[in-house]
Amino acid sequence: MAIQSRQRVSPMSPMRLSLSCLLLAAGLVVGGPAQAGETAKTASLKPYTAEYTTTARGMSLTLNRELKSDAKGNYTLTNGGKILVAGFHEVSVFRLEGERIAPKSYVYQGTGLINRRREVHFTPGSETIRSLYKDKWYELPYTAGTLDRMSQQEQLRLSLLNDSSPNEDITIRVADGKRIKDYQLVFVGEETLSTPLGEVNTLHFERVHDDPDRKSDTWVAPGWDYMMVKTVHIEDGKPVEVNLKKAALDGQSVTAS
Repeated sequence: MAIQSRQRVSPMSPMRLSLSCLLLAAGLVVGGPAQAGETAKTASLKPYTAEYTTTARGMSLTLNRELKSDAKGNYTLTNGGKILVAGFHEVSVFRLEGERIAPKSYVYQGTGLINRRREVHFTPGSETIRSLYKDKWYELPYTAGTLDRMSQQEQLRLSLLNDSSPNEDITIRVADGKRIKDYQLVFVGEETLSTPLGEVNTLHFERVHDDPDRKSDTWVAPGWDYMMVKTVHIEDGKPVEVNLKKAALDGQSVTAS
C-alpha cells in the first residue's frame, strides 16, 4: 500500500497554489496492511459519517466523509469539500474479504479552478491496475494487498480492529497516479488529544519520507474503531492540519468518555 497525492504542473497564481495545496492535503490520511491470517471472529467495518476542518496558509475548509455499505456487501467511502471557487469529491468502492479490503474503483474529481480527474480501477484476476493520471491511462502491476488512496484508509482501521497489539510499525502499498510505492508508518506512541468532542485517547503514527523537508503524522482513536482524529502534513515548511469536528459511528454520535 502507499500514498501519493500530486497536482498537475502548470502556471498557477499564488491563490491557486494555496487552494491546490489545501485541497490536496485535505485527503491526507495514512493506511495499513492487511493481516496475514484471519480469526474465527473477524471485526468488520461499521458505517460512519465525519466532519473535519482543514487549515492551511490562513484558509480553512470543511470536509465531509462517509462510509456506507449495501445489501450486496459493497462499501462506498466518500470524501469532499469546497473552498471559494475550488473543491473536490472522491469516491472509493470496495468489498471485505475477512481482514482484507478488496478494492474495486477510486475516482477523484476536482472542481472549479483545480479541475482535474483521477481514477484507479481493479479487475479481479487481472495482473494490472488501470490508473488515470493527467488525462493519460497507465497499466500498473498488481500485487496482493495493493489498494487505492482512499480504501487504504479503511484498511488501517480494519487491520487495527483485528490486531491484539496495534502499536507496531506498518508497511503500506497504494496505486495512485502513474506508480505504486511502498511507505512505512512508524508507531510513535499513545497520545491524548484535545478535540471539540473532548479529550480523546489516540495512537500516533508518522509516515517515513525520503525528503527530510516533508513530514506526515496521523492520530487514530481506538475507542472509535480507529477513526482518524487528526493529521498534520508539512511540506516546504508549510503545515496543513486536519481535525475531527464531529462524527457518528454506526448511527451513534461519538463523544469522548
